[in-house]
Amino acid sequence: MQRYAPEANLWELGLFSTIMFPSPSHRFIQPGSGLPQQDLDPAAGFGVRFAYFPLAFLGLEVDGAAMPTASEDGSSAGIHVARGHLIGQLPGSSITPFVLFGMGALGATSEAMGTDTDPAFHFGGGVKAALDAYVSARLDVRDSMTQRVGSSDGSQTHHPEVMLGLTFTLERTRPDRDGDGFADHRDDCIDQPGETQGCPGADTDKDGVPDAVDECKEQAGLAPHGCPDTDGDGVLDQKDSCPDKPGVAPHGCPAEACPCTDSDGDGVTDATDKCPKEPAKTADGCPVRDQDADGITDDLDKCPKEPETKNGFEDADGCPDELPEAVKRFSGVIEGITFDYNSDRILPAGRTTLDAAAATFKQYRMRVLITGHTDDQGERQYNVDLSGRRALAVKNYLVEAGVPTENLETRGAGPDEPRADNKTPEGQQKNRRIEFKILSQ
Repeated sequence: MQRYAPEANLWELGLFSTIMFPSPSHRFIQPGSGLPQQDLDPAAGFGVRFAYFPLAFLGLEVDGAAMPTASEDGSSAGIHVARGHLIGQLPGSSITPFVLFGMGALGATSEAMGTDTDPAFHFGGGVKAALDAYVSARLDVRDSMTQRVGSSDGSQTHHPEVMLGLTFTLERTRPDRDGDGFADHRDDCIDQPGETQGCPGADTDKDGVPDAVDECKEQAGLAPHGCPDTDGDGVLDQKDSCPDKPGVAPHGCPAEACPCTDSDGDGVTDATDKCPKEPAKTADGCPVRDQDADGITDDLDKCPKEPETKNGFEDADGCPDELPEAVKRFSGVIEGITFDYNSDRILPAGRTTLDAAAATFKQYRMRVLITGHTDDQGERQYNVDLSGRRALAVKNYLVEAGVPTENLETRGAGPDEPRADNKTPEGQQKNRRIEFKILSQ
């Protein structure tokens, strides 16, 4: 993030595309022509910019652009702009926010209004992101202000603009703050002089393999690892079960040397392999088992012989459990949460229930699915949308009460999952409900 940070005394050349939204109150009318003022369509075009930064945080820039467009009557037109400005930027990082303001000229040429150019004040901001030492992507958002049509001097109108392009940095220096000959943008250790990718090249054991890549810094060994191989069998001593006897990989022991044989080829010799006929890359050579088949391996299972109860409560410890009574209260249909007619506004009577639910979900760190349901009166799609909005309203209430938003999911079931007969008012009332489903911690 610091390799391509802004520097002092830099020149920049830029190419950009731009889109401007001319104000309907512009005054781009050829003076004295008597032609009527017309609206101009949004104009898109291209331009160039040139900047000099005497200081890492402050510079001067000029730019110009041409943008074809059309007049209100459909005739062709074009917008042109030339301007200069001060630009202040936040140095220290390859991603550089900036602000700018300045003066220039903004005008238009059209068949309907002739040609006119007005002075313009502009300001804006954006961000540059260095792609390498010389090329950066740049985004600007600006506003140019010119004289408003039919108004007294000083009354301005606005022309918003968005610009996107590439900036080319000329003659960037190659800082080398540790003086080791590796420029910072290619130095893996920018604050330490070194010989290998700019990093220290110390060789403690004098084996010709620098400490930076030597796996055995205190023992002279062979390249590229820097570790010894006493018996010369190609298996480094640190992995060789028989370091004084030439053998075969992976254990480094002679094939006939039974104590060093690895029957299952898992890298653990039979002498220490507790499961010599079951290959496993573990310390004792045995596979990690799951005796109770609850999906949690024995090395992580606090109750390896009793399966976990998958109920959304402490599902990661591997032990059977039951939902606390406080959590059971908020699982299933939640009575007492009601809404305005045809609305997602929660009625005050339901807030006590929701406050209690929020306290429980925060205490037990539960993840919950909130589902809204309706009766079958009216159009189905409208009811699905309404039930979804009501579920979201409940979620928003709980989030405002302190429940993490990532712990809550919502769903609108509409009339598709009734729990009572929709042919009676009582059944319809039961079907209009909110349900909570505990997912997991």
